[in-house]
Amino acid sequence: MSGQGAAGQGQVPANYPPNPHPSGSPAYQADQAFAAGGGLQWSRISSRHAWHRLLTAVLWAVPIGGVGGFIVWRNGGVVPAAMWVAAVVLGAVLTWVMAELDRRAYGYAERADDLIVTHGVLVKRLIVVPYGRMQFVDVTAGLLERWMGVATVRMHTAAAATDATIPGLRAWEAAQLRDRLAQKGEERSMGL
Repeated sequence: MSGQGAAGQGQVPANYPPNPHPSGSPAYQADQAFAAGGGLQWSRISSRHAWHRLLTAVLWAVPIGGVGGFIVWRNGGVVPAAMWVAAVVLGAVLTWVMAELDRRAYGYAERADDLIVTHGVLVKRLIVVPYGRMQFVDVTAGLLERWMGVATVRMHTAAAATDATIPGLRAWEAAQLRDRLAQKGEERSMGL
């Protein structure tokens, strides 16, 4: 095969703008790969998401720090016990920092035919979920989440790789999103 067709290697479709870079590098910025597109803006999750993660970390850190500190103190003295407790506190603080960065990285946008979700601090990810492929929408909230007034919305599809999760939505926002997604999913699946 010579690869001279429109899908051939090195060929650019006619509707693409010319490449202004003589080196052959792409004419777009890497951040554009994670843009909502179509002039849409990302809808953000609640700041309560980071506080939920911090509170969860603290609830784990207190018994781990206390019991571990006591065991270390009994076997090694005060200095190792203090180091243990300091390490647990540092872990809780780092968890909160990562949770805040994660909250700022999360976004979702409802487009005409699909829902797009982006997230990730160290590795950014963009998930496109076509409404017609959604099997069901799931809203969950644990005890702590209910107390804080937040919930998690999950979209399930036939392919697990395209499932998407939006955590940290206010409860009323999660309910509205669930209803909109369910309605759009039903409308798109009617034609199948």
